[in-house]
Amino acid sequence: MFPVHRPRRLRSHPQLRRMVRETVLTTSDLIYPLFAVPGDAIANEVRSMPGVFQLSVDKIVEEAKEVYDLGIPAIILFGIPADKDTDATGAWHDCGIVQKAATAVKEAVPDLIIIADTCLCEYTSHGHCGYLEVGDSSGRVLNDPTLELLKKTAVSQAKAGADIIAPSGMMDGFVQAIREGLDAAGFQDTPILSYAAKYASAYYGPFRDAAESAPQFGDRRTYQMDPGNSREALKEIGLDIAEGADMLMVKPALSYMDIIWQVKQASNLPVAAYNVSGEYSMVKAAALNGWIDEQKVVMETLTSFKRAGADLILTYHAKDAARWLNE
Repeated sequence: MFPVHRPRRLRSHPQLRRMVRETVLTTSDLIYPLFAVPGDAIANEVRSMPGVFQLSVDKIVEEAKEVYDLGIPAIILFGIPADKDTDATGAWHDCGIVQKAATAVKEAVPDLIIIADTCLCEYTSHGHCGYLEVGDSSGRVLNDPTLELLKKTAVSQAKAGADIIAPSGMMDGFVQAIREGLDAAGFQDTPILSYAAKYASAYYGPFRDAAESAPQFGDRRTYQMDPGNSREALKEIGLDIAEGADMLMVKPALSYMDIIWQVKQASNLPVAAYNVSGEYSMVKAAALNGWIDEQKVVMETLTSFKRAGADLILTYHAKDAARWLNE
């Protein structure tokens, strides 16, 4: 009898669909980003990211406890310093805001993994990810001098309690420089999660509200990747692997699932996908207007990242997703 093959047989019952599901999202896949600011009892909602807050260290600790209780294994910390300068002092100073937050979280929730975003744009007065030539207004970062800043920043973050260092500035050689710095300081066992393929994306707009990191002039296209390139991503990940990266990240995620897939196929390292601020805000805006079912869209999107090859997903939806998964 035609048709002989009837794939719908395996879709006939919810439990049967669950049994044969190929891609399963769990709370262990999730990483929750947090934004640390100086002060006490501060929770400033980010205008363009409903449900996301700039938090003082005491509030960061409260969030960390909630994240851990939800079964999410890790957070990533971003910092907004009180003062900015051309040397990005707030990024590498022992009393920097990320360092304070990392130490406080590690004391309060020792089993929660702390990832430190190792970048400089939040801490420089010009908003770029490293040193510039004096008088430069193009945003062309000086690569090799910036490596020394990144090395100092990574070591200070590890000393403060960060379990994973995540360099995101897309400087050439940044993984090797940070690996050398960590090893020399006695942190041979601290892994590096490299933002290996980070694109110059318009999807970062709301993040710049949250991290107060918009460039004061120029843009970041001389160091972040062109959105039209995929072979270049494989070149970047190859270099980072050779320099000692332990994990690789693709950022953004939603418009770059082909890159996630290619990176996964080309390496045997864990691959992370960053579900960035613009992706989050679009879903939130549509949900708040009643245009979509937020829960269904979020869970479908996060599952698609994993299906594309992501082992880890950094997402502002993490707490909501964990609650839905735990229902």
